[in-house]
Amino acid sequence: MNCFPCCMSEQKLSRKSLKKSIKEYQDTRTLASFANISFRSNSSRRRYITEEIKKIGKGNISADVFTFRELSVATKNFNPDNLLGEGGFGRVYKGQIEKTNKVVAVKQLDRNGFQGNREFLVEVLMLSLLHHTNLVNLVGYCADGDQRILVYDYMPNGSLEDHLLDLAPGRKPLDWKTRMKIASGAAKGLEYLHETANPPVIYRDFKASNILLDETFNPKLSDFGLAKLGPTGDKTYVSTRVMGTYGYCAPEYALTGQLTSKSDVYSFGVVFLEIITGRRVIDNSRPTEEQNLVVWATPLFKDRRKFKLMADPLLERNYPIKGLYQALAVAAMCLQEEATTRPIMSDVVTALEYLAVKEEEDEGVDDHVNVAYPDSDTEENHAEPNRPDDWQG
Repeated sequence: MNCFPCCMSEQKLSRKSLKKSIKEYQDTRTLASFANISFRSNSSRRRYITEEIKKIGKGNISADVFTFRELSVATKNFNPDNLLGEGGFGRVYKGQIEKTNKVVAVKQLDRNGFQGNREFLVEVLMLSLLHHTNLVNLVGYCADGDQRILVYDYMPNGSLEDHLLDLAPGRKPLDWKTRMKIASGAAKGLEYLHETANPPVIYRDFKASNILLDETFNPKLSDFGLAKLGPTGDKTYVSTRVMGTYGYCAPEYALTGQLTSKSDVYSFGVVFLEIITGRRVIDNSRPTEEQNLVVWATPLFKDRRKFKLMADPLLERNYPIKGLYQALAVAAMCLQEEATTRPIMSDVVTALEYLAVKEEEDEGVDDHVNVAYPDSDTEENHAEPNRPDDWQG
């Protein structure tokens, strides 16, 4: 497991060696060793986790190490009144670190089985090595006994899901400009993972509940437990067990287990469509033909006259018509069935930035004057709103 030369000091650890270490650590055969963690004693399990973090990180883990007592105090003994949310890997509580008075979100992982241990290790490593304004900041972690706890910056506006899909009574729905701001920031987070991080990282769990919002609705991608290092060299994909959330997974990944950055692009398209429509990707409360958001939207993408039917009714038509058409064009591109025809995230970011600029320029102009899609019943104008040549990634 230890691929670092003995003579190399921690201070002189090269980026290449660190990448190799993380790459080997994420190898399936290595991760399989976590299956034995369940049979270890609490003390040896704690020691094992701590040693793994030290060995893999080699001094590059900047996050604080908290004791269980410190986090118990911070959350008032994990008081249910402080519960922010609950997911497949555990519960998240609001807390305040006593020694710094910093308000944080404390994620207590499920202690049963090796999945929580694997997610814990991957997330500590990923968030300690990756830094971007649109990624959540890891404050620290705790590995006392059988506890696996992650501590993040507190996001006062919760998740995108809270404001879009689980709107509480009396809460104001997101306006169009804020929705586009969130989409743009989330796209920049994925762009960083795919095109700046080296080796690239495939997020693998892009969904509304994993997009957290700060006090001014800037989005932060969270929950990196399923993140996977992308293909390098001559490889075009990573073969892995299919994981993620039903409805958000790209079709080729769900069928073959072959993971690429274009899998994340598809997931972005799904979430962007949720942002535009206010609909869940899977909603069994709707009529049968509308229960799957992508299936419902696909034929509508082909007819510009039906675009307005796709806008969230809660927007009450307070959106720029051209902006709606262009946003749907971006979503349609990302949701192409063939992975190779989807754009890369940097092109998505460019398109969303252009959309934002155009909206600012068009403020005060009659939104129903359609420039991008002239009102006409010709076959050409009802074609799919996609496939700009410079979007092929």
